[in-house]
Amino acid sequence: MSNVFEFVAESRGQSGKSAARRARRAGNVPAVIYGGHGEPQMLLLNHNEVIKHLAHEAVYSHVLGVNIDGKTERVVLKGVQRHPAKFQVLHMDFLRVTMSEALKVHVPLHFVNEQTSVGGKKGGIVTHAMIDVEVSCLPAALPDYIEVDLGGLDIGESAHLSDIVLPAGVEIVALAQGSEHDHPVASMMASKASKDDAA
Repeated sequence: MSNVFEFVAESRGQSGKSAARRARRAGNVPAVIYGGHGEPQMLLLNHNEVIKHLAHEAVYSHVLGVNIDGKTERVVLKGVQRHPAKFQVLHMDFLRVTMSEALKVHVPLHFVNEQTSVGGKKGGIVTHAMIDVEVSCLPAALPDYIEVDLGGLDIGESAHLSDIVLPAGVEIVALAQGSEHDHPVASMMASKASKDDAA
């Protein structure tokens, strides 16, 4: 099985819509690597391999390798354009990573202890306001996901960004912009059954 964190690509000489359409007809995905300390580079990736890679959640929040004609670039996945009706990836954007420089990446949130929480034991239902959060950190500190413990949440309460326990070296971008950006990530709502019990 191929390494899920390494994409194999080849250089794409031509750009433009017609060249991209030809690439897709041939079973490839047009892509670009940009940023860092290099010029943008146009790429082609095998569509079937891309689909296999994107099935893994960690690919979206992990430092990846893109092997281009035998040379590997360290990158993070910044964008995936999908066809609105077909099971097809149309384009991908990769951002170069310098291991000594902080980067901003969206990381998935994993919610734990919903059922055993204070409100969950009373029949409450959790609603999620966010499924991921943008963090800033050095590439080596980038987590695959961030856990949000809802164990102490009661009915009528919300967990906010500031309640999340972060790994060392990781900051939430929104919180660095001020306390007014301390948005809720999950709320415990009363279910119909729990309302009936309280009546």
